[in-house]
Amino acid sequence: MASIRKRSLMISGHATSVSLEAEFWEALRGMAEARGTSVAALVAEIDGSRSPDGNLSSAIRVFVLKALTAG
Repeated sequence: MASIRKRSLMISGHATSVSLEAEFWEALRGMAEARGTSVAALVAEIDGSRSPDGNLSSAIRVFVLKALTAG
């Protein structure tokens, strides 16, 4: 069973916390590194494109899943 990890990030000038499974954090970190950006910047990009009534953690999971299955 995957363990949930909660991390604090600064997004668009405000602090927020996001809870994700360790595997999603690892994938997100790798994607940010491949883009030459930080995890916080990538999460801010995801945050800016998600549905207003959507959950940020879910939006991140969907983003990672789409990126990994598009390859």
